[in-house]
Amino acid sequence: MLLKKDFTQKTINGVNMGNGTVSFRGVKLNVHSFFIDGVLIDAGAKSLEKLFQPFFKQLAIEKVVMTHFHEDHTGCAAFLQEKLQLPLFMSEIKLDYCTMKADYPLYRQFFWGKRKPFHAEPIGETIHSSNAEWKVIKTPGHAIDHLAFLNKETGQLFTGDLYCQEKTKVVLKEENVPVIINSLKEVLTYDFEDVFCSHAGYLSDGRNSLKRKLDYLLDLEGNILKLYDEGKSTEEITATLFPKKYPITVFSSGEWHSGHIIQSIIQQHDKKLIS
Repeated sequence: MLLKKDFTQKTINGVNMGNGTVSFRGVKLNVHSFFIDGVLIDAGAKSLEKLFQPFFKQLAIEKVVMTHFHEDHTGCAAFLQEKLQLPLFMSEIKLDYCTMKADYPLYRQFFWGKRKPFHAEPIGETIHSSNAEWKVIKTPGHAIDHLAFLNKETGQLFTGDLYCQEKTKVVLKEENVPVIINSLKEVLTYDFEDVFCSHAGYLSDGRNSLKRKLDYLLDLEGNILKLYDEGKSTEEITATLFPKKYPITVFSSGEWHSGHIIQSIIQQHDKKLIS
């Protein structure tokens, strides 16, 4: 039961991109780390650490910033801190969690490895690098502590897992789609050109890609609430809008599921009615 692993790197518009991939029985997952102007954005996965290490070592990294606490973005943080003596920064919300041993399902440990504890510092509202000031943008929804980073000098936006793909079909159980919608609206208020997604990589039509995702989610939200108002159950709505079954749903024992999209939208809708 061995994972197939791969790693590639390239440079686009001054951004060094390292992309690690793991695959097993039809499930293929990947994650990027990005580097520009002394700043490393996201720390890759522990399962890919040996492949990421040469990439990290060839860069003149001054600081590491992480979009959120998930193990595919923080898996090599301990290596970067302990072996390369680099300062780590992330949202204060999950700082304590990351100082403890990894606590997430076995299938995620299988794909991404078992993250070692590390100690990061709270990131604040801005980052300063050699030639730029960066805006730290709160973008929760995928994770409670999720951040995006905007290099104000270059107009490059690093979105973590805010985008991933245009037409979302499955999400983690704890994700909140209405909150993701608000986060997309928030980043679109800023001026930026290039967009770098931690899974999709470089988005050549970045702003429009984010707009299309927002439009898709708003349209999906409308369809879900229409069916809900007609008296359809979560299961019936899921079967109607997402009839396809995805391998990750089976592999994760339902932690990734289309039904979580419907549930988060209905729950938010019902909260508004009560308030």
